[in-house]
Amino acid sequence: MATLKHIASKNSDYSAIEAYLIYQHDAFTGKQLLDEQGRPMLRDSYILDTLECGDFSFATACLLANRKYNKNNHPDDIKSHQYIISFDPRDAADNGLTMEKAQALGLNFCKENFPGHPAIVCTHPDGHNHSGNIHVHIVIGSIRTREVERKPYLQKPRDWREGMKHSSTAQTMRHLRVAVMEMCEHADLHQINLLEAQGDRISEREYWARRRWQQCLDHANARLLAEGKAPKQTVYQTELETLRRQIDSVLKKATTFDEFSALLLQEHGIAVKESRGRLSYCPSNRVKFITARKLSKKFEKEQVLAALAQNIRLAPTVQPIAADKPDKIQKLVDIQAKLKQGKGIGYERWAKKHNLKAMAQTLILLQEKGLLNEDALDQRIAELDTKFHESLAVVKDLETRMAENKKLRSHAAAYKQYRPLAQKLKTVKSPAAFEEQHRAELTAYRTAAAYLKANNITKLPSPNKLEAEYAQLASEKAKFYEQYKETKEELLKLKTAKQNVASFFREEEPAQQER
Repeated sequence: MATLKHIASKNSDYSAIEAYLIYQHDAFTGKQLLDEQGRPMLRDSYILDTLECGDFSFATACLLANRKYNKNNHPDDIKSHQYIISFDPRDAADNGLTMEKAQALGLNFCKENFPGHPAIVCTHPDGHNHSGNIHVHIVIGSIRTREVERKPYLQKPRDWREGMKHSSTAQTMRHLRVAVMEMCEHADLHQINLLEAQGDRISEREYWARRRWQQCLDHANARLLAEGKAPKQTVYQTELETLRRQIDSVLKKATTFDEFSALLLQEHGIAVKESRGRLSYCPSNRVKFITARKLSKKFEKEQVLAALAQNIRLAPTVQPIAADKPDKIQKLVDIQAKLKQGKGIGYERWAKKHNLKAMAQTLILLQEKGLLNEDALDQRIAELDTKFHESLAVVKDLETRMAENKKLRSHAAAYKQYRPLAQKLKTVKSPAAFEEQHRAELTAYRTAAAYLKANNITKLPSPNKLEAEYAQLASEKAKFYEQYKETKEELLKLKTAKQNVASFFREEEPAQQER
């Protein structure tokens, strides 16, 4: 799933851009990393080319353009634009994507979409998150050094005339996203619809805040582990992530919008309001509302109402949640080990009481199950373990089939919706203009057609039939998930009971020897 990201820079030091692309930098501070001799360290791997720079470097070409056209003299002027195309990590293994191929795609993309601008095209094998995604940096000087051919998507003279500055408008970004989708389609790479938001909307600021605080949390947990203490939290969540999780938990069980808003306020103190057809959310520690657009696509009004309607259809298949959870079997505490770590007399007293209660729970459970014999207990644990993995495999298979059903419904709807446009394209007098006018819709149609062809689907399935099939799969998943949950709960209890019995007899042997 190739993605496109844009960054505008006001930095007048053009050489710093090239230095960032070829030298290693700290992910948080942005400073160059130095070796033992104090020299900058080159990146492990990269491919770099320049375009429209003549015999000069990128920095020199940009400075000459600024002087020639007497622009970019103010500190607030945008000096350069950077576009980053990140390819799906699966493309390397599934579709044979290499750095050389990605660099060639990036060069061609730059020539077609940024003609006349001095440019650097640089490919890296991995990103900040170390997911193995090959990505291409395209950095252009903001001033166009020659007049270019006017394309249908160019609206104003500044978009093609010499000496004008590049402007990254909403229309420009839409055109570039469609161009990325078409590039991936022609190269047989994984791709998503970039014209629609996918999943959670995480801003640059939130992304780096999460990474920075996660690093702090990892250091704190490392100190706790060195002291022999167990960390309470291992994954850092931002305020917006917590808000997304709370809204999602309510959205999964509510059936009406009134119930959805009431549960949000009752369980998490989150207020929700609708203004001009858009939803906004406000947690208890804030005064200003946060729009759904900044959180996630699935929290917008249309998606929320669709999810609530889906919950109504699946309501008979969903089992009610028990109000009182069954008691868990507590694990025995190794008192001697804790005392060696520096615990005091008070802790020893508490631990002895705790162990007595835990052992009582263990004996009651084993008596109820009729598993006082060790062989019978081992046999029951083996049976439950087999049943647990079988149920889990069925649940995973049903989830996969549900995802495929959902994907097929999406492509079938797009194919049916945009097919008249594709047929009309064959009869219009000016196919090029019509193609550019409906470029996004035609791209979505061709993507859907390619998917149907790849899966040997010659006749469009009925939407009602697909929806009924999805409901049936969801019903089966709910049944098997309940079985999986019950098996897992009993299995954990019996494993804890077995461990408690073993720990109890290990502690009793030295005590009997002393007596």
